[in-house]
Amino acid sequence: MCPIKAITPQTPRRVDIVVYSGFKAIEAIGAMSVFEYANLHLVQEGRPAGYRLNIVSVAAGPVASDTHMLLQAASAVDPSDLPHTAIIVGARHIEKALTAHPTIVDWAAAVAPRMERLVALCSGCFFLAAAGVLDGLPATTHWSVAALLREKFPAVQVQADAIYLRSGRLWTSAGVTAGIDLALALVEEDYGRGLALQVARDLVVYLKRPGGQSQFSVHLTSQNTSHPGIRDVQDWVLSNLSLPLDVSVLADRAAMSQRNFRRVFAKEVGSSPLQFIESARLEAGRRLLEEGDLPLKSIAGRVGFASEQSLRKLFLKRLGVGPQAYRERFGGAQA
Repeated sequence: MCPIKAITPQTPRRVDIVVYSGFKAIEAIGAMSVFEYANLHLVQEGRPAGYRLNIVSVAAGPVASDTHMLLQAASAVDPSDLPHTAIIVGARHIEKALTAHPTIVDWAAAVAPRMERLVALCSGCFFLAAAGVLDGLPATTHWSVAALLREKFPAVQVQADAIYLRSGRLWTSAGVTAGIDLALALVEEDYGRGLALQVARDLVVYLKRPGGQSQFSVHLTSQNTSHPGIRDVQDWVLSNLSLPLDVSVLADRAAMSQRNFRRVFAKEVGSSPLQFIESARLEAGRRLLEEGDLPLKSIAGRVGFASEQSLRKLFLKRLGVGPQAYRERFGGAQA
């Protein structure tokens, strides 16, 4: 069998995008766009393109996605022809896809021990799980099929809330746009944070949500609230984090008694008002640390804390690290 070719500064990394009938178009295109934009910046800097993209499937030819879009597979998956990185995308109806394409399962089982990076986006991880390569390892997937993954493959350590996870050479992600987060992480691993940040800016996405961060931001959670009064309060909180946010103020805004407000809020949101405020302040603090170089005291004030120490206590409580350590790992100031 053919070994992986050595990567030199002049040799682009071959990235195979593994698709099949019914694959999620947005996941394939999102990941491909990250690598293509990375190539664009590398060439603009006078460097060789870093990636060579290749579409593969169970057979060469056009492959229909979950939309009207088709992708042209250049060849079939081949365990004797290893790329540097292979990315299996997900599908809306993953059980049907898994049954229809055992070739991909067999291929994954054969190449996993030898592949430099084997990646599964969204429900694409079901192919890795069926191949047995995720047994005993942490993995994530789209929240809507996490329970199914756990049921069908109990040996996999399913972490349903993560955006993406890495287990050695194996990477898994949540659904749709989380594949962009993972692809940006691959670019950062290959060429550094600076290039990944440039690509993220081109695509108008954040660089980068930490892999273990929840799939559900407080903004997304607030959109799911059915009660208009509670949703209005959530939106107001998210826009006014620097203000003192006492429950009495929020209850007045919702035109409810404090007792009734707490009850309805907990029923609608699944947490207390104070827990929601804490999560919102944490998320806003994380974003400010990731995107800029504001002093910690300024960040604390912007998210509603009287002191830097209060911000630090929240980060230690919820994340296990202080804000400075968080910035050193995920901040963009070093880019």
